[in-house]
Amino acid sequence: MVTYYSITFAISLVLSLVYVQIWHKHFDVHFTLIFTFVPLANLGFLLGVLSVNLEEAIIANDIKYLGCFLMLFIMMSLLDRCNMELPKPVRVGFFFITCLVYGGVLTAGKLPYFYKTISFEMHDGVGVLVKEYGFLHTIFYVMVAVYFVISLSTLVYSFTKKKDVSNQVVILMAVPEVIAIIAYFGARLFPHNVEPLPVAYNFAQLFFLFIVKDMCLYDVSETHLDSINETGNSGFISFDFKDRYLGSNVAARKFFPELAEVKVGTPAEESPFLKEQALNRLQGFRENEENDTSFYSRNGHTYIFDVDYLYDGKKKRGLRIFVTDDTKNQEYIALINRFNTTLKEEVDEKTAHIAEMHDKLILSMATLVESRDNSTGGHIKRTSQGVRILVDEMMKRNKLHLTQEFRRAIIKAAPMHDLGKIAVDDAILRKPGRFEPWEYEQMKKHAAEGGRVIHQILEGTDDEYFRKIAENVANYHHERWDGSGYPEGLSGLAIPLEARIMAIADVYDALVSKRVYKESMSFEEADRIIMEGMGKHFDQRLEPYYVAARPKLEEYYRSLEG
Repeated sequence: MVTYYSITFAISLVLSLVYVQIWHKHFDVHFTLIFTFVPLANLGFLLGVLSVNLEEAIIANDIKYLGCFLMLFIMMSLLDRCNMELPKPVRVGFFFITCLVYGGVLTAGKLPYFYKTISFEMHDGVGVLVKEYGFLHTIFYVMVAVYFVISLSTLVYSFTKKKDVSNQVVILMAVPEVIAIIAYFGARLFPHNVEPLPVAYNFAQLFFLFIVKDMCLYDVSETHLDSINETGNSGFISFDFKDRYLGSNVAARKFFPELAEVKVGTPAEESPFLKEQALNRLQGFRENEENDTSFYSRNGHTYIFDVDYLYDGKKKRGLRIFVTDDTKNQEYIALINRFNTTLKEEVDEKTAHIAEMHDKLILSMATLVESRDNSTGGHIKRTSQGVRILVDEMMKRNKLHLTQEFRRAIIKAAPMHDLGKIAVDDAILRKPGRFEPWEYEQMKKHAAEGGRVIHQILEGTDDEYFRKIAENVANYHHERWDGSGYPEGLSGLAIPLEARIMAIADVYDALVSKRVYKESMSFEEADRIIMEGMGKHFDQRLEPYYVAARPKLEEYYRSLEG
């Protein structure tokens, strides 16, 4: 008998020592408690058979019944391994009931709650307690049964339903559970005075060793954390919510040797390095959690600082800075950026060249059209300059909120305003005198035709904004503010602004330039006609800009006379 209990105690002690050798900081605390309490419980069984009086037997019994906590610890470890959790009030309740039951055990011989009566006898040289059970002992059996039911239900559910638990682990956990059930509730099947529980405890230890051996492999978050920690590429610097330094890993101290000189518990503001590199980042994260990432360059290396909460389970206990040596990535990004910049410059150069060729082609078409018209030699060049002078005056005051993009587009579009004349018959276009009414009607079609031609030429261009401006200039530059113009008889603000500006430049040039059917008009006479047309032919809101531009217009046209 003594040999049996001595062997089971020795085995439990050896298995616990093995556990100590393979212990890992990420092991569930319940596993550690199991390997601590099993040798104690088995020691209680051994001391029981060695006891020679009631007092020694009761002490041995008190130690043996530490095993009632083992059932709780085993159940909690199973729940943890199966990624399941009981509500906190339930966990507290189970622990309270277990303590209550064990408290009853400790009252043996004093109070009749766990044992109504208890005495000591010697049977074949072995001390035996003779007990009459009280109500707490019944609660003890119920408690053990509940723990078994919860444990087995957890294992069955995990085996059949859960995908995040290894079936191999479930089977390993089920075996000691079944053995323990047999040991607890089938003790009468064993020889008299031989308790099966010590062997059951040994089996539980053995199977739990198999489980914990590979346990971290199934705990993905922990294994990856350890892998990151060991590679030396990622560092951790931890702080409590009062910005006191809690510690750092090897990688962080390798990156920043100053950390090795900082004592744990030191406020960050008292360390020059932490004050400069950590304190402002922690404060920025507290003010706005999106301010969690920043860069730091040092000794040819670039580090990423990522601030986040420091968790203890699900509870936030402080802040941590996750440091990654990102030098190679940054060098690669810089290389890509340089390549992209060079490529962009080359593409921009080619694009500009294509755009220049495109513009020259359109301008050549406009010049070609102009060469067919006896009355408009140099017209496109002069009107383009007139548009430039007018728009520049408008940009100075800019009450109409013009943009530089608008300025660029209308100046570029101005030479194209008469492009529609390409569709006008030569006999009409080159007529040396005034048009007959029907000829004028044919000539008027050049506006709409110009808009159509430009639309076709520029369709699909990347510069959609310019295409629209150019179409409007060609299509509507003969519209009048009072609605008497063509081709659509638009009036007022319905006429696009770019067409209203073009109209002034176009009419001004027609007035001060010599045509086959008329002499050039003086600047004063041309100015009088333009001013009279404000509010009728032209947008009166453009009058102050025209007035401001008039000196430059006259100067430009005088320069052409020389």
